[in-house]
Amino acid sequence: MAKFELKLPKMGESVAEATITTWLKEVGDTIELDDAVVEIATDKVDSEVPSEVEGVLVEKLFEVDDVVQVGQTIAVIETEGDVVEVSGPSETVIKNEEAPKEAVVLETQVADVVEAVAEGAAVDFSGSSKFYSPLVKNIASAEGISVEELDALTGTGKDGRVTKNDILQFVEDRKNGKVSAPVQPVKAVVKAAPAAPKKEVSQKPAPVVASGEDEIIEMTRMGKLIAHHMVDSVQTSAHVQSFIEADVTNIWNWRKKVKGDFMKREGENLTFTPIFMEAVAKALKDFPMMNISVSGDTIIKKKNINLGMAAALPDGNLIVPVIKNADQLNMVGMTKAVNDLANRARNNQLKPDDIQNGTYTVTNVGTFGSIMGTPIINQPQVGILALGAIRKVPAVIETPEGDFIGIRYKMFLSHSYDHRVVNGALGGQFVQRVKDYLEAFDVNREI
Repeated sequence: MAKFELKLPKMGESVAEATITTWLKEVGDTIELDDAVVEIATDKVDSEVPSEVEGVLVEKLFEVDDVVQVGQTIAVIETEGDVVEVSGPSETVIKNEEAPKEAVVLETQVADVVEAVAEGAAVDFSGSSKFYSPLVKNIASAEGISVEELDALTGTGKDGRVTKNDILQFVEDRKNGKVSAPVQPVKAVVKAAPAAPKKEVSQKPAPVVASGEDEIIEMTRMGKLIAHHMVDSVQTSAHVQSFIEADVTNIWNWRKKVKGDFMKREGENLTFTPIFMEAVAKALKDFPMMNISVSGDTIIKKKNINLGMAAALPDGNLIVPVIKNADQLNMVGMTKAVNDLANRARNNQLKPDDIQNGTYTVTNVGTFGSIMGTPIINQPQVGILALGAIRKVPAVIETPEGDFIGIRYKMFLSHSYDHRVVNGALGGQFVQRVKDYLEAFDVNREI
């Protein structure tokens, strides 16, 4: 018999630790290859850790709510082999919280999403002597909980550590009025006291009363994080929109002509998504100041063009897989990247790196028949493009012989951008360039 050490796998460059949320196997359970052993949570994603061997779980080294560093051994599995090689930390996969196995990922659904589990508002924890897990910090940031309030909490975790349940209970108690806001210390003033400031009257939302026939549904943890992230984005960026209509008749006809042969040759379904992604990548290359992020009073100009592809599952959970270096892909490469990310999202096989480091996001509001939308920016990006439904409409066609009415395929492009750093000229020129690329599509193009 041999013993295999199951380690916490690597979960992306920016993730160094995770919190144990649920043990899926107990000591004595038989484990098959690739069986999920434990669920973990970081401040970015919920994940499952699969087993790399077959055997029996003989020891769990951490309890629920414990914080584990990447590379640490979290469990021991006894195998029948004489020698078991213990490999280094491997990649884990994203677990779409409460998503059904047969869920269908929309190829680029409207989602202002935004890496659903992205970081909340910044809170400085450097002044605290206590340790808090990334998950607790993220919830504190999203809920506006100060370090002073956290430090005052009595945790139920090991050595009095504040756990996820502790902070969620605190949030609930504060909303119900069971916890009062902390009293801020008053600083001594040497100067003469100024006139008393006017009292600010806080506007509290009207309470919602549920009748006996109403159904009350608790939001999932991911749903709460998404909600806070949406509000945070609106409060952070000065959202403005530009709209433009594009004639995509050439694209419609070209795809109809080549999609059958493309499927036979490449084994891939050619959708409209990779065509639109290609045009956006080209436009970002032409306007690099749309491919930026804002950090305080500085602008970070991104070297790589990484396109986020907003997607949603039928249960409402949202995710944004990212096509890395999209400007370097030809049509075949773009199609395979789009299909691969969509398929792995559907099968819960995305890796944390697959949803990180996006520099611009595209979302398809036309999936549900909407002709246009006003998406919320995916922080810390500065722009997001919504693709409306393609419609067959009568249009004026200009020719050397005169104008006439014809049937064309058209769609609206809705561009939301951060007016703090992107003015109307840049925002409008960018979406105009995307339109130009779409309308100039070569109907004789070979792939």
